Amino acid sequence: MNNSFSYFSQFYKNKKVLVTGNTGFKGSWLCKVLNVFGSNVAGYALEAPTEPSLYKILDIDNDIKSYIGDIRSYDDLKEVFDIEKPEIVIHMAAQPIVRESYKNPVITYETNVMGTVNLLECCRLTSSVRSVVNVTTDKVYRNNEWDRGYVETDYLDGYDPYSNSKSCSELVTHSYVQSFMNDLDIRVSTCRAGNVIGGGDFAKDRIIPDCFRAAQGMEDIIVRNPHSTRPYEHVLEPLFAYLMIAKAQYEDKNYCGAYNVGPEDESCVNTGRLVDMFTARWNKLSLADCEGGPVPELKWIDKSDGGPHEASFLKLDCTKLKSTFDWKPVWDINTTMDKTVEWYSEYIKGNDVKACTDKQIKEFMECSKV
Repeated sequence: MNNSFSYFSQFYKNKKVLVTGNTGFKGSWLCKVLNVFGSNVAGYALEAPTEPSLYKILDIDNDIKSYIGDIRSYDDLKEVFDIEKPEIVIHMAAQPIVRESYKNPVITYETNVMGTVNLLECCRLTSSVRSVVNVTTDKVYRNNEWDRGYVETDYLDGYDPYSNSKSCSELVTHSYVQSFMNDLDIRVSTCRAGNVIGGGDFAKDRIIPDCFRAAQGMEDIIVRNPHSTRPYEHVLEPLFAYLMIAKAQYEDKNYCGAYNVGPEDESCVNTGRLVDMFTARWNKLSLADCEGGPVPELKWIDKSDGGPHEASFLKLDCTKLKSTFDWKPVWDINTTMDKTVEWYSEYIKGNDVKACTDKQIKEFMECSKV
């Protein structure tokens, strides 16, 4: 199929796209990409979830029409659908943190399960909607600690409230497709992405933001589970995959389905190695001009805090995505870390991170087939 940049850009130009969760880390990057393509973007989300936030740093409000609202409120969400009449919907609004889900399981299920129900119900009742992508997670699978990657037909049964709520979101989507969407010719897919990293993530309890905060405060990085292996990928990898799938199924309903979106095996690394990669790059930076003196070497320590259960090994098999779309990841883990540290170093120096963000999007597109 045609996935050239010119055709991709031509497709999304002036398309009406609704992004839920647009104030988050991934949502902010997605809005910037859609802005490059000239889409008419509307966003529905809570206020930016962190301070600082990438959404505010990049002035996303100037690029899109933003609605502040809770995905748990069907009436508020339906009003936005009635006003905007989107053609394409990318659903990313979620409670996305595993450890937070142990603290607030009810809010996690309300957001990730009933939020999906509300979203799909609005799509069902909005005649303009043609293509929907529900973004879930690689953690939807029953984790047997296999050393092979999980495939889309493996059993769905996330362990913790976050992972399990995303498994439920998958099941809700499947039911809506069978019960309603097929008859309405609304094309729907779910995307199960690996662990995304990149510049501008300031969330709690995520390893790269923890690394940056430690570097900013000239403190040691605390690593809870250095031997836990995850499929790490740059944030742009899944975002372009979502847009590719949304476009493909818009044009041909046979592309609907569930897709894993993850890196090659060599980019599935444990947390200790990931932090080593961050610190090695950070320690090469000369930040004396912004700190007023020599910068102490950044290092990490292994310090479990006795927190709740998290899987120790997780990997995705992306054969379906590769074979269906002739797709492959653009940046490996080394390039991904280069771009991530570049962004945070520009930020800490007070440089123009909007320009850095735009540059990285351009570089990604130049390296890809899109």
